Amino acid sequence: MKIIDVKNLTKTYKKNRGIVNLTFSVEEGEIFGFIGPNGAGKSTTIRTLLNFLYPTSGSATIFGKDIVKQSKEIRQNVGYLPSEVHFYDDMKVIDLLKYSAGFYKKFNQKRMKELAERLDLDLHKKIEDLSFGNRKKVGIVQALLHEPKLLILDEPTGGLDPLMQNTFFEILTEEREKGTTIIFSSHILSEVQKMCDRVAIIKEGELVKVETIENLTKNNLKNITITFEQTNAIDFDLEGIVKKEINGSEMMLLYSGDIKTLLNQLNTMPVQDLLIEEPSLEEVFIHYYEK
Repeated sequence: MKIIDVKNLTKTYKKNRGIVNLTFSVEEGEIFGFIGPNGAGKSTTIRTLLNFLYPTSGSATIFGKDIVKQSKEIRQNVGYLPSEVHFYDDMKVIDLLKYSAGFYKKFNQKRMKELAERLDLDLHKKIEDLSFGNRKKVGIVQALLHEPKLLILDEPTGGLDPLMQNTFFEILTEEREKGTTIIFSSHILSEVQKMCDRVAIIKEGELVKVETIENLTKNNLKNITITFEQTNAIDFDLEGIVKKEINGSEMMLLYSGDIKTLLNQLNTMPVQDLLIEEPSLEEVFIHYYEK
């Protein structure tokens, strides 16, 4: 079942670039990554889906409901964490969470305390006394409090230390096991590679590719290190070489061509060693951005 279905969604501003003709869908129970550098259009997409911004054209549904006409109904079952969290400074954390829980039909005080404890968040501190990282934790608890069917997280780990990031990812894995669908926007590619099933690459407001993590890192590109018997590597050109670096007797390739063709080429050369590896998501991402 499609939890989110987006068709030719466009949001343009007078001067700033927005998003253009985005079409993608997110399946129930999936962790869907949304990646691109700052300014690529990730937050604009999220804000448009949540009806904080009005789309210029195109359409989208969440839970089969129209994002504009039925946004109030949709929000009852969505947990949202913005990239920058702003709260009422003079409220205590516990009062703020109880206040925000009042907007939803579900409020479970035990869940609030458990989440706060796991994230090492003091419920009795005032918001104004919290660091950026601790404000982020308040945002995480607030997004999860009402046990939403859909979690939309915009750059969620900013401000969290590495240990807390691990706890946060554990919580997300548990939510997913309960059947929650998660959209996860990030420019930290290792996070996306670790957590997501599929990923959408966005560049200058347009969708470049929607693909499973497995296919992105496995299908075409390979990292190849060739060590030659002599002190200097023998240079050669072959269709499919995306990037080449030569360092003494070593040649490093990012290669998208046919492996047999490469092996036939190397068969005639004094090769001492050959290493073929899957590239990281980061290398794949840079490849798509440089295209």
